[in-house]
Amino acid sequence: MESQILRPARESLDIKGRIAYTEGHQAWNLIRLKKEIINEFPQLKEKRSSFSYKLLFYHNYSQLEKAIRKMKRNNDALPILLWMVREKKPEPNVI
Repeated sequence: MESQILRPARESLDIKGRIAYTEGHQAWNLIRLKKEIINEFPQLKEKRSSFSYKLLFYHNYSQLEKAIRKMKRNNDALPILLWMVREKKPEPNVI
């Protein structure tokens, strides 16, 4: 079966979400997709379909720029930019 990269339906998004810890894997490895993402990619509502992901990671901007130029030449779908963010722990309330 050939893979097909999904393309957003309408607009650009700026979404902040959480990553959940999975005890079985002992890692932060579960990303829950927010409603805004489901609205942009309505195919994700198809219960009988199978979905996967493709992750590209570059160690420097020149590699990333080269990949973007290639994607642009091939008229590929725009990638989703994802940053891993460590949240600051809230300061305890001291009375």
